[in-house]
Amino acid sequence: MAHISLYRRFRPSTFDEMVRQEHVVRVLKNQIEQNAAGHAYLFCGPRGTGKTSVARIFARAVNCEQPVNGSPCGKCAACRAIAEGSLDVTEIDAASNNGVNEMRDLREKVQYPPVTGRYKVYIIDEVHMLTDSAFNALLKTLEEPPAHAIFILATTEPHKIPATILSRCMRLDFKLIPAEDLEKHLTSVLEAIGKEYEPEAVSAIARAGAGSDRDMLSIAETCIAYDDKLTYAAVTAALGAADFKTTARLTEAMLHGDMPTALFATETALSEGKAVGVLVRDLMELLSQVTIAMTCKNAQKLLALPKDLFERVKLIADNADGRAVLRATELLGKTETEMRFASSPRILLETAIMRISMPETELSAEALTVRLNELERRVAGIPMPLAGGAVDIPVEEPAPKPAPKKVKQAPPEEVPPEYDYDEPPPLEEEPVFDDAFPEPPFSAPAPAPAPKAEPKAVPVAPIADNGEKPTAEVAFGRFLRTLRKTSRNGVLFTMCSDLIPSYEGDTLVLVTDVETIARSLQKEEHRAVMADTFALVGITSFEVRGAQPQAKSEDAITELKKNFSKYPVEVK
Repeated sequence: MAHISLYRRFRPSTFDEMVRQEHVVRVLKNQIEQNAAGHAYLFCGPRGTGKTSVARIFARAVNCEQPVNGSPCGKCAACRAIAEGSLDVTEIDAASNNGVNEMRDLREKVQYPPVTGRYKVYIIDEVHMLTDSAFNALLKTLEEPPAHAIFILATTEPHKIPATILSRCMRLDFKLIPAEDLEKHLTSVLEAIGKEYEPEAVSAIARAGAGSDRDMLSIAETCIAYDDKLTYAAVTAALGAADFKTTARLTEAMLHGDMPTALFATETALSEGKAVGVLVRDLMELLSQVTIAMTCKNAQKLLALPKDLFERVKLIADNADGRAVLRATELLGKTETEMRFASSPRILLETAIMRISMPETELSAEALTVRLNELERRVAGIPMPLAGGAVDIPVEEPAPKPAPKKVKQAPPEEVPPEYDYDEPPPLEEEPVFDDAFPEPPFSAPAPAPAPKAEPKAVPVAPIADNGEKPTAEVAFGRFLRTLRKTSRNGVLFTMCSDLIPSYEGDTLVLVTDVETIARSLQKEEHRAVMADTFALVGITSFEVRGAQPQAKSEDAITELKKNFSKYPVEVK
């Protein structure tokens, strides 16, 4: 016996066997039971949701002599005749019969009465493929058909059908099928054919079906033929998805700015023969799973992943920043769109991965926030959870650096008066940023260093220059040098470096163009450290502000009027 595909073998024959679409089934059942069938129907919706199946069931039901709960009985003479190929039910593929001559032929044949049943049913699939002339030829017949004729038009693109046709049909919209119902249907199919399966494999196939029952059964047929038992690994391999470990390693490296590991994982995935588009979709799918694991308490039930894979997704979610995940998803989504017109999709993907891994190359507020969060994570000594043992990148040992030369310090009396304060040692002797910005490990994570004792702050008396108050720049310079000596918070020092100081009365005002930095410095923990450091250099009152765009605008207008004084400048 010839093999029959699963979607044909398990096509529903009654309304009760339909997977969801209850709103459509209920309308048609009631019309059959009340003997009030319409003359024209329009079934529209995504592919594989049951439009043609419902049309065939309805065509048999309206001709059935004894319908059972609105469905055909399958035993009467009319049901048997239609099952054997009666002329009372005609299916037309509008994709290959889209000309005006085919519609004229239909208009002539519709006048003849049915052979065995009460109605002649015409099912026109993909009706949006008809030409304008064909629609015009069908219009009059559709408006005033014979009493024994019923038209069922099926389409996935109802917006392409003329309004004159739409207004003469009863429209029924089919919806995508939820994954839970697809899983139940696939489970019943697997049990009917006697195939062993894993629940995670069934969930993966249902997700791959994307709401289409026919697509799900087609995918399932491929996965069933892969191995004796339907497993999650077999489904992943049959669908051609990238290895989960490689994808997880790549995702984790991108989110934490480890570009070498990210590019190495990309090369590993692509060298296995995976298509660039498939890798992008796998990365976006994993980022979606990470988002669910970060935000939903019942994430394990929603994702339906094997235990070991869910634990890794959860590990990435626990150590990732939500803004970094959102930014990575947006960039990958934009890359997927641009790939349609790219001559080299691989370069486009690698560029996107580099942009995700290096937020410092962008000046947007989102990229700056991602950088600050990542710096705080590194300062706290939190290693990348998947970096250890995940990738073996050959790294040459760096050549030993020569011993730093000691810089001879100038005697105290030679220091200019305006810089007469405790100067920190040169950077060659004390690399301040080595501890604040550790390099991310590429192989095994280094053991956490022993906590260092915080240096005790030595009070510094207010320094006056011949009894005069120091300028804002001098006072702020003393603050930065004192902060670098007394605090090991590299993130705070970095944020303070670009502040612009000025006096308003006795208050030292610090202005920044970046609102994110201003809000961060106004937090209690940062402001307390700054207040203690300012006290050491004799500043008792300070304030951090964000730049005022209106002031910049007024300054620009004044400058424009000054430079073009001969011309009238009007501000609207």
